[in-house]
Amino acid sequence: MSMPSRFIPYTSDVEAAVPDFDELLRAVIAKTERFIAESVIAEGSGLAVRDAHAKGYGLVRGAVEILDQLPTEYAQGIYATPGRHDALVRFSNGSPHAGADASLGRATGLALKMFGIQGPTLLEDEPDTGTFDYTLINAPVFFCNTVKHYLFIQELFLDAPKYFAQGAPGRHRFYREFVTGKGSLAEDEWAWDEFLAFLTVAQRPLVNVLLSTYFTMGAVRHGDYIAKVRLAPDPASAAAVVHRAIDLVSAEEVFRPALVAEMRDRPYAFDIQVQLCADLNRMPVEDLTVEWPERLSPFVTVARLLLPQQDISDEETLKKMDALSFTPWRVTAEHAPLGEIMRAREEVYRRSSLQRHRLNQQERREPRSADEVSS
Repeated sequence: MSMPSRFIPYTSDVEAAVPDFDELLRAVIAKTERFIAESVIAEGSGLAVRDAHAKGYGLVRGAVEILDQLPTEYAQGIYATPGRHDALVRFSNGSPHAGADASLGRATGLALKMFGIQGPTLLEDEPDTGTFDYTLINAPVFFCNTVKHYLFIQELFLDAPKYFAQGAPGRHRFYREFVTGKGSLAEDEWAWDEFLAFLTVAQRPLVNVLLSTYFTMGAVRHGDYIAKVRLAPDPASAAAVVHRAIDLVSAEEVFRPALVAEMRDRPYAFDIQVQLCADLNRMPVEDLTVEWPERLSPFVTVARLLLPQQDISDEETLKKMDALSFTPWRVTAEHAPLGEIMRAREEVYRRSSLQRHRLNQQERREPRSADEVSS
């Protein structure tokens, strides 16, 4: 007889129903589409940009090796079958703007696309692509829990350069309007938890993007269980990095040159790790401002992301990177995103991608192999 797992099994009731979700989501999508349309002129490049992670630092080719002989609780979904999958990685800044690095903040992202994954994705308009995405950021928490709050937080982030260009007074006004919901929240509803999570993200160390650990922030299904996923630098790879610290005042572009230099000189690796939920009260699904305690459930390595030595300096590669689409919903059902914010991302990411590709006259087509993008 097998022993019962100490981890919480996935059931549909771990997600909370939101009565006005559809109406609020429509408002978010409208703001997103308006920003993308205006970005063609506002961002100065003549191209529409993403409404988050607008500036890419590099497209890196790699492979994901799913490990053998994983414990049953971790050998779930795509991780139940050991093997190797070609992959592409987009490193980016988290900002919705695309200016000089010094103006964009410390949040950086890693978007991973795996190829040759069996089974339909959760995207109704492209179920059979054989691809699987992760969209991750260099912080374990997110600064928003509800679509209602996202409406004013989104607005603040789109206007952030205007606030911070005014020095301390503008910064203080940004903080006040964040906490108070631009005056829309009653005092006992002020967004303190979200604001503290924002500070956690805003104070990430300034390092080469290869040295950051990247998180899903929100929860996802892990087959029969509930999980968060992170990509952590392989310790030996991290120790070999030469271009480590990032000095934002040294040049207009600092993150990309450091990444290009490292990938030109040596290979790199990340560990793909899963943290299973062991306590829904202390490891909540709907509260993204809470970091799940590792003492309750450690991160366990289920796969390795291997990035061979390569030259990513080509400007043509940047264009190919910009034409790619990444979404947390391009996954199989066993890895479905969970929670209100993660649900909202499905249609927001889809509509954002559709509009951006249309405005930029780019073909929106999911590649069938890494070779189609990067030879």
